[in-house]
This record gives sequence, structure tokens and C-alpha cells, in this order.
Amino acid sequence: MDLVALVERIGEAPAAALFGLITGTVFGIAAQRSQFCLRAAVVEFARGSMGDKIAVWLLTFSTAVVWVQGAQMLGLIETADARMMAVPGSWSGAIIGGLMFGAGMVLARGCSGRLLVLAATGNLRSLVSGLIFAVVAQMSLSGMFSPIRDRLASLWITSGGRNMDLLATLGLDQAFGLIFGLALAVLALIVARRNAIGTARLVFASGVGFAVALGWFLTYSLAQVAFDPLQIESATFTGPSAHTLMFFLDRNAVLEFDIGLVPGVFLGAFIAAAFAKELKFQGFETTSNMRQAMIGAALMGFGGMLAGGCAIGAGVTGGSIFAGTAWAALTSFWIGGMATDWLIFQRGALASA
Repeated sequence: MDLVALVERIGEAPAAALFGLITGTVFGIAAQRSQFCLRAAVVEFARGSMGDKIAVWLLTFSTAVVWVQGAQMLGLIETADARMMAVPGSWSGAIIGGLMFGAGMVLARGCSGRLLVLAATGNLRSLVSGLIFAVVAQMSLSGMFSPIRDRLASLWITSGGRNMDLLATLGLDQAFGLIFGLALAVLALIVARRNAIGTARLVFASGVGFAVALGWFLTYSLAQVAFDPLQIESATFTGPSAHTLMFFLDRNAVLEFDIGLVPGVFLGAFIAAAFAKELKFQGFETTSNMRQAMIGAALMGFGGMLAGGCAIGAGVTGGSIFAGTAWAALTSFWIGGMATDWLIFQRGALASA
């Protein structure tokens, strides 16, 4: 069945949700098997190690860049009109929100995407943290925190009524983006070899990046045949978590890509964990851990919404199309995460030694 026939048969909104489900399932399987996690990579780097977590993150990020930039060069996708690029970006939101999100993911012991993957395997700590994250994200989107978010986001925005395209701003073409991605992939493989990472894990790490490219391709393809305007987007978890929460609470909510994405990730991670026999109920170890996780989840909910995306949405999805504020947010994720690990965990360990 071709795409036009599919849209005519089930409708544009259900088709978008179906594509979100497909993208999410691929992401969930790959993320669960590769143990992809920005928080783990940040902590590893902050403690002076170039280990397996960094190798996995680098390979995921580089794979997304290579697939997306290659697809654009072949004319398979066009992200200039993507939601992330077609509206003004917020530099202040990316920086302030990115620092908050980075701190939150270290406290919660996982970014929003990682929490969703772990929740699917039976991790109740991640389930509780994920729910708090979704509620705070919704409050920051259209609830009581939205005025604060709007005020912070408006402090410094991109010029020209659009987000900044880093490649275009620097006078570089998409070939540079592809070469940059390939160079990062080589670095990732070097680090992976030094840490003796198995082939299967590397393939799944690449699969996470491929899922991001798949989301871009599916939504772009659907937008070309849809009668009504349709957002060109890919994997991210701040907005979709809030939208999915409201979908189950509001009978007037409509289907969209986001609504399929989050259940898809949960389903994919559950399937992967079940096949690997890694389903296991886990809870909070101590009251202190619970308190840190809840605070971290709240910081991620507000910070991710302010930054315009989470560790996946801004860090990989936005980074793969070289959106200026996405790269600012990604940098802030790393800085906020490393600073929090030092202040809360490393310094405490040194003091008690």
C-alpha cells in the first residue's frame, strides 16, 4: 500500500500517529539494547573517562547526522520547514533550560528518553520520575509555569523569524554536515574499540540515530501528500510526553505523531527487554534517591520545555539538522550535567573519603 492510499484509508492524523509509533518502536528497541543515555555519557566524561557510554552516545549522534544530512543531499527529506527551524528559536531558553535539564537528568539518573525506556523494563523509579516529568512539562507548556517559561524564552531569540541554520550561517553546505557526521562516527568507533564494545551494541546504538532520521523521513513524506499542513518533526520527548498525557485525559485530544511516539518507545523497549529476559521490577533504593529523582524530573520537565527539546529532541534530533538553538541546548546539557555531578556526587564522595 502506497502512502497516498494509506492516508486515504485511515486519515492523515492516524497516519501521523502510526508513523510516530513506528519511529518510537525502532527507537525503543535500539535504545534498550544499546543502553543509550546522555546522562551516563556526561557523568562518564565528567569523571575523566572516555568509556563505553560516550562511545554509544557519539555513535548515536553521528549516525543521526549522517543519515539526515545524506537524506537531504539525496532529496529524500527537507528540514528547512521543520517545526524546529520554521519558528524563532530562543537562545536564552536553550541555555537556561539546557542547564536545568542537564542538572535534572543527573539527579534523576537518566534523561527523559532513558526514563521511558527503563520504565518499560519494570523500573518503577523511572516510571514515577517520568510521570513527574510529563506533568511538569505540561504545566510549562500551557499551565501555571508557562508565563515563566515564556518570559525566560523571550529574553534572547534568534533573528529573522526563524531558528538559526548553523551550516548556512557559517557558509557551509550539507556535504560538510555529512563529513562532520562521518568524522564523529570514526571517533565513536575508536572509543568503542578501546572499550571492547560488542558489534551488536554498536549496531543498536546506530539504530537510535537511524530512528531519528526515520522520523524525519516519515513526517516529511506524509507532509508531501497531506491535504492539511502537517508538522515535519522527529523523536523528542518533552512535548510528546505532555501531549500524550493530555491525550489520555482530554476526550477532545486528537491523534498526531507525538501520540504514537511515546507508546512506541515504551512498546519497543518492553519487547527488547522481554526477549533479553531483562524485565525486572525495581524501585527507589533510599528516600534520598527518591527526593533527588523527583527534583531532577521536575527540572527536566521545565528545562526541556524551555530549551525547546530534551536530550533527544534538541540533543540528537535538532543537532542532526544543525538547528542553532539545539546545539546551544546540547552544550548546556553537558555543562549542567557535569557541574551537577561534581557538586552533588563527586564533591560529596571526596568529602566523605
